[in-house]
Amino acid sequence: MTTKSDFTEDEWPRVVRAPFVAGMAISLADPGGPIEATKETMATLKSATNPPSREQLLTEVALEIQDMAQRKQSPLGGYRPSAEGASAGEQVLEELRSIQALVSAKAEPEEAAAFAAWLVTSAQAAADAAKEGGFMGFRAQQVSEREQAMLDQVRAAVSA
Repeated sequence: MTTKSDFTEDEWPRVVRAPFVAGMAISLADPGGPIEATKETMATLKSATNPPSREQLLTEVALEIQDMAQRKQSPLGGYRPSAEGASAGEQVLEELRSIQALVSAKAEPEEAAAFAAWLVTSAQAAADAAKEGGFMGFRAQQVSEREQAMLDQVRAAVSA
């Protein structure tokens, strides 16, 4: 059973923000307007506070996110991909790979797999949150091609 105490002060905030980083990947893949961004953020928050399974690690992360939301603190904690070097999308994918490697090194294999699945679920929630493209809702897609491509990349990043 993996808990917050298994991580350092620097590692824990990265673990907590991981579901939001996964949602951010989708938003960066196909940026929409402010309404789409809000819907994607709200869907990510809902996914991040309701993990798909009850492993101790997922429960502790979700409770921390709920606490932060109640205190109106951003779980991203100032995390922003830099504009230098690799694209923002690549930086987000690298952050997800790094966090998943950290969790895999400290957690039981079942917990690490559940955490990875949760990150994919959070990204999928963001992708499903708002229709993309079209004009006034006509010919809009639930998940755009760019979002689907990023979703596939998120899945690969956390499964490696």
